[in-house]
This record gives sequence, C-alpha cells and structure tokens, in this order.
Amino acid sequence: MTAAPGGLTHIGASGEAHMVDVSAKNDTVRVAVAEGFVRMNPGTLATIMAGNAKKGDVIGTARIAGIMAAKQTSNLIPLCHPLMLSKVTVDIAEDPALPGLRIEATVKLTGKTGVEMEALTAVSVTCLTIYDMAKAVDKTMEIGGIRVMEKSGGKSGDFRHPERS
Repeated sequence: MTAAPGGLTHIGASGEAHMVDVSAKNDTVRVAVAEGFVRMNPGTLATIMAGNAKKGDVIGTARIAGIMAAKQTSNLIPLCHPLMLSKVTVDIAEDPALPGLRIEATVKLTGKTGVEMEALTAVSVTCLTIYDMAKAVDKTMEIGGIRVMEKSGGKSGDFRHPERS
C-alpha cells in the first residue's frame, strides 16, 4: 500500500487505515522520552508527597501503572505493533511551581519500529492514575503537557523537542 498524500503511513492512498509493514526495516536501538504533568491544589500535592492519600502510595502506584501501560500500548491503540520492550522507566517529580507532579517516561527497545506511543501511553496512564488516587481530595486537578520530548533510532533519525534542555 502507498502512503496517503502528506506521508501518513497508517493511511493508504484511498484513505483506508492499515498497520504499517515493518518487516523490511532493520533492527535498531530505539528510545523515546515523553512528559506530562498533573496540576493540583498545593494541599493535594502536600498530601501526596507526605504519603497520606487515602488510597495509598500515589507515586509508587502511578509509576507501576505507567510501566504496565507502556507494555499494553498495542492493545489500546489499534494500529500499533506489539513490541518487546527492553526498558520502561517512569519518573515522577514534585513541582511546587505548578503546583503538582511532572511525569517523564523513557521507553527503549531494539527493533523495527519506534516507541513514541509507548512513552506517551506510559505518561498518560501515570497521570490518570494520579488523578484517580487523589480525586477524593481534589476534583479540580488538571492533566496536561503530554508530548514527546525526544526520540532516537530508526530511519527518521533523532528528534529533540526545542524546549528540551
């Protein structure tokens, strides 16, 4: 199948969706880093950081949820390839300036296709888990800023978001 005008690889020339055939691609080391945040009331942040949330360890639970989500990306997003990930890390940091938590996920493998969707999924589910575990205290929390910050490997080469320091 030929890609649609504009280079959308998951859309054929006549507009039908399909999974991209990556069988002819070479295996390369591929890494993607994504980020996001959960903005909340300062009191909510203090409760989470003190480990006093009624549902338990918000940060630890959210980290595990993000890692598990990265491994399930192909079950959630229809045209993603199932991947054998070699590394998933989810870092959650307090940011009093938000106020809230900043999340960064790094996903790595050696394979034929990139891991940007897995990194984005890890961040998204981490944020959702934080919201779920703290919503009894703060229903006004805001999830945002979810984006790819960098990626390496593959035919398209490396990418670094201009805001990445």
